[in-house]
Amino acid sequence: MRGGSEKGGADHGGRDAAGRITLWGIEVFAAVAEEGSLTAAARRLGTSPSGVSQQLASLEAAIGQPLIDRARRPVAVTPAGAAFRRRAQRILNEAAQARAELAVPGLAHLTDLRLGMIEDLEAEVTPRLLAGIADELTHCQFLLETGASHRLFDLLESRALDVIVAAELGAPADWMEMHPLIEEPFVVAAPKGSVPDGGDALAALKALPLILYTQRHLMGRQIGAHLARQNLTLAHRFELDSYTAIMALVAAGAGWTILTPLGLMRTRRFAPDVDVLPLPFPPLSRRISLHARAEVLQDMPERLAARLRGLLGDLIVAPALSRMPWLGEELRILGDQPAMTSPAATTSAREI
Repeated sequence: MRGGSEKGGADHGGRDAAGRITLWGIEVFAAVAEEGSLTAAARRLGTSPSGVSQQLASLEAAIGQPLIDRARRPVAVTPAGAAFRRRAQRILNEAAQARAELAVPGLAHLTDLRLGMIEDLEAEVTPRLLAGIADELTHCQFLLETGASHRLFDLLESRALDVIVAAELGAPADWMEMHPLIEEPFVVAAPKGSVPDGGDALAALKALPLILYTQRHLMGRQIGAHLARQNLTLAHRFELDSYTAIMALVAAGAGWTILTPLGLMRTRRFAPDVDVLPLPFPPLSRRISLHARAEVLQDMPERLAARLRGLLGDLIVAPALSRMPWLGEELRILGDQPAMTSPAATTSAREI
């Protein structure tokens, strides 16, 4: 999140006064060090490679030491650059915190918010969130990045994003604050009628191929590791990264899959041809949380999390429990808002 341009310290040719260290020059150096490329750093910062090169040269002249070894591919920090990088990160964090402090309580003065959202939320939750905060941050420019959780964490760590909403990867890093949002169980989606009522669900599923969510993503790796812990060897022919493609195959009778209610809610048009069941082995769940750099954005992450909990409750949990009330408290909002449950917990586990 930026409160304004940091390029104002340079003249129109991108050169700073001799011996002057600027915040923009430090941000350029940090981006080059993290990206390993002047071109990639320029793309991230929204400037030109020549501008990055000029700012880097000015900073090195001001410090009196080469900070980046341009002869290497990818470029790398020099010993002096490694020492300066630690200081540079503290300076950038302090600058970000200063901008945030100036913005509170007048959040309408914010000019830039870079938000990363897990793809699972892009259809319904993300547009509502952006519409709501746009009414409050009337002069703010929004950058939205959607993608897999591991990629969003990389972008947050490299300072390319200010706030992300993603599946938890484990304990948060020391530099990170985390606000839990929702916990959801993994469930089975199988072709309609392929698992007999009251029969051996696992045996029936073993007769069909398993359609896996790609293990290039965190969720696929979680599912694969859980199956391995159960010593289950299941035949599979497909490994896909699209909920729509997976559920289309399930509806067509090509196999069964393991997904979460969020994935099922995004593919509701296949519901008439699909049965949804609890896992026929020990349960597995995941948590989605909001993450940001600790002590940088003041109360903004907490406020965004509170808004998101309301949206998730209204747009995801309530409709999901209406269709699958047997999920009960396994699907729940985390944090200040109480879990939503349905009284019709005896409804068939096959409804979606």
